[in-house]
Amino acid sequence: MSLCQYSILCALLFVGTFGHGDEELFLPLKTLQRIQHNHNDPSCSSQKSRSENGAIILEMKHKDYCFRSRSGGLNKRRQKILLADDIRVRSIQSHIKNISSQQVEDTQIPINSGVSLQTLNYIVTVTLGGRNMTVIVDTGSDLTWVQCQPCRLCYNQPEPLFNPSISPSFQSVACNSSACQSVESATGNSGLCGTNSQACNYLVSYGDGSYTKGELGQDHLVLGRTSVDNFVFGCGRNNIGLFGLASGLMGLGRSDLSLISQTSDAFGGVFSYCLPSTDAESSGSLVFGADASVFKNSTPITYTKMVQNPQFFSFYFLNITGMTIGGVGVQDSSFGKSGFLIDSGTVITRVPPSIYKAVKAEFLKQFSGYPSAPGYSILDTCFNLSTYEEVNIPTIKIYFEGGAEMEVDVAGVFYFVKSDASQVCLALAGLQYEDAIGIIGNFQQRNTRVIYDTKQSQVGFAKETCSFM
Repeated sequence: MSLCQYSILCALLFVGTFGHGDEELFLPLKTLQRIQHNHNDPSCSSQKSRSENGAIILEMKHKDYCFRSRSGGLNKRRQKILLADDIRVRSIQSHIKNISSQQVEDTQIPINSGVSLQTLNYIVTVTLGGRNMTVIVDTGSDLTWVQCQPCRLCYNQPEPLFNPSISPSFQSVACNSSACQSVESATGNSGLCGTNSQACNYLVSYGDGSYTKGELGQDHLVLGRTSVDNFVFGCGRNNIGLFGLASGLMGLGRSDLSLISQTSDAFGGVFSYCLPSTDAESSGSLVFGADASVFKNSTPITYTKMVQNPQFFSFYFLNITGMTIGGVGVQDSSFGKSGFLIDSGTVITRVPPSIYKAVKAEFLKQFSGYPSAPGYSILDTCFNLSTYEEVNIPTIKIYFEGGAEMEVDVAGVFYFVKSDASQVCLALAGLQYEDAIGIIGNFQQRNTRVIYDTKQSQVGFAKETCSFM
């Protein structure tokens, strides 16, 4: 079972890269507010793609880029984001606890905010069976699926539903096939024979009550200019939950049915992304393949090995060895003792209680003199900055086994609960239990090139201002 079984979330708000020293970010507060509240409402119905140096690049945007005007008030949206994020994290922790009690050429495509589709994730556009489909990108999912005709229970989406009957390349996946036998590792539920004994049915249920079910099919997939024949995916006939208006979901996990595994011959099991903000000017990229020449990173790539865990083979685990706040090391014995998940679908990074306590204490020590504000949802380190023209923000760096490091972008340090800056919170949260699994959320991954190399079993990080063009 993969993280695909849980609520589909993503980061919201602000990304920016600003000049700063190693220990402190000096930034006019209005600049940070502008980054977070530049809320245009363009159409995201056609995202761009291009080929460069043999790589296919897909434009990537946050869902809030397009549909924020349909999503209600800003403060209400932010509350829903954190509540949904908490549901996802609780589901992940519960799932891990349950399992623990048991035994071609490179391609680059745009990745965008999914706001326009009212989903809390990043989205890309691909072509399946000759039809453009806008799908949620999720490293914590395995099975790729789209809503299909005829649909018994489907949520609204602006794009036409995928119709297998008019696709000349669509084929059903037989019940006795190896793909059907792989369904359980990808979804947690075994593939079941349909009434005609030919179709392989699937069910993916999520921790918040969302689900998708239908039958497996295979069709011609196009990622930018790269074609993938006989791509196995879920043809969803009953779908309900936190998917917004997206046509479906792209699973980037590690099981046999994930897109990464199915395209391993073409791309070598390597993909990367640079997650953009919700700013109207921002779009990132999702790259398939190992050619680093298409990246726009401003610092060298540093790699850390994935933590191997046969019980959670589909998840991406890393070993965090330390953190610094404003150049000062955070001291805690929990570092290096357990793996952290890195997840594109969780918003706020979660750390064990002892680490959070140490991080909070050091941050408050350095960010002193600013008036406090009430906590908000899962965030309890908050400030009232409404009377300040500029603030000095301590830098946050995360260190991994093997010497890799990730510097949190300035816009990933604070979560603006209120647009007037009267309630601004440190965008980190503590877990409920010390032995709970930490999660590196996408809020802290923005403006960072994150490279997943499943063949070499390593993840790389480099600073990059996310830009598709």
